[in-house]
Amino acid sequence: MSRLFGRKIFDTSNVLKKISQTSVTSVRNLNLLEYQSKVLLKDSGISVQNFCIIDDLNKAKSTLENFHADEYVVKAQVLAGGRGKGWFDNGFKGGVHLTKDPNAVLDTIKNMLGHRLVTKQTSKDGILVHKVMVAESVDIARETYLCILMDRQYNGPVLIASPSGGVDIESVAKKTPELIKTLPLDIYSGISDDTAKEIVNFLGFNEKDLEEKAIKELKNLWKLFVDIDALQLEINPFVETKDKQVIAVDAKISFDDNAQFRQQDIFSMEDNSEKDPREVEASKYNLNYIGMDGNIGCLVNGAGLAMATMDIIKLNGGTPANFLDVGGSVKEEQVYQAFRILLEDSKVKAILVNVFGGIVNCATVAKGIVAAAKKLGLKLPLIVRLEGTNVAEARKILADSGLPILTANNLDEAAKKAVASIKP
Repeated sequence: MSRLFGRKIFDTSNVLKKISQTSVTSVRNLNLLEYQSKVLLKDSGISVQNFCIIDDLNKAKSTLENFHADEYVVKAQVLAGGRGKGWFDNGFKGGVHLTKDPNAVLDTIKNMLGHRLVTKQTSKDGILVHKVMVAESVDIARETYLCILMDRQYNGPVLIASPSGGVDIESVAKKTPELIKTLPLDIYSGISDDTAKEIVNFLGFNEKDLEEKAIKELKNLWKLFVDIDALQLEINPFVETKDKQVIAVDAKISFDDNAQFRQQDIFSMEDNSEKDPREVEASKYNLNYIGMDGNIGCLVNGAGLAMATMDIIKLNGGTPANFLDVGGSVKEEQVYQAFRILLEDSKVKAILVNVFGGIVNCATVAKGIVAAAKKLGLKLPLIVRLEGTNVAEARKILADSGLPILTANNLDEAAKKAVASIKP
């Protein structure tokens, strides 16, 4: 994962993995920039290096006059990894720079702010940089690794620690598994004094002063994890500095979508400027949308059905234009909004609706389809396959609508009709 602080957490992670193999867009739900997560850490009493944010070149000089460091780290704030090896549309190289010269800091900001940064994780056009973080460089003596996450295997939170931090932890686990310690935690009692001491000693914080500082940091990390309804709170690296301080230098935080009603302040921090506008629009109506490269728009209920639909379209020689899941409690208005969002993609030449009504009422979906088609003046071929709850009533609604809707009895037939409808 890139140096982002938050990513989309789907219950269907394997679905997203498969989608990423066929689409050009990765999906995240709550996206926080690096500095935003540092604010969360700092507000919870966790030690981070001092930093400031520059979002206006006209104010950059005055901001930097009040920010002093022996050495500065300048980082472009974008939701993509590989910033250090990236390049800008003006030819400037590197989204992360280290310097001791205050004048160089300002020059670096000028080359970053308002320019597009291209990395291995962005499109070829890159991402426009709206904010730059300037932070104190940390004089690191040792790097360790800490992570608290919800793990289904343990039916609750676990603490993962390693004295080998600052590197890919998966590689550490594979090559030197003895350097990984995993401890299940009780969600109610959290991290006890004995557990905290065991972990920080395992990490190498053995001197009394360092031990006390590390224990305090660890307990504050647990408090933050619980307070913000996190699914994952990873600190890599968790460092000892040469002047004997303990600091969280970098972090990755994943949030529980289901706790959004409790965490409105955090979710309101999300910057949607880098997301597909259709994805942002869909989320307003509790729809899951992912843009793809094809020309057949897909409207389905359920991620598994979405994958099956896209696969069968491909098998029949077509290409899906999107993944659009209306969920299990869809209403007529959501169906309308789903159609509207699909039609905003100029590449869409046909729409395939594939709904299996269990919780979903097929009649509700049919009414939404008819209303949307009429209100939007739909001209594209529309193929509908409905099955399940109230399907007989739903088919009658479609038949009586007077619209040129193509119906199908099964998914394979629906896919064939969709592909045939756009062939010259």
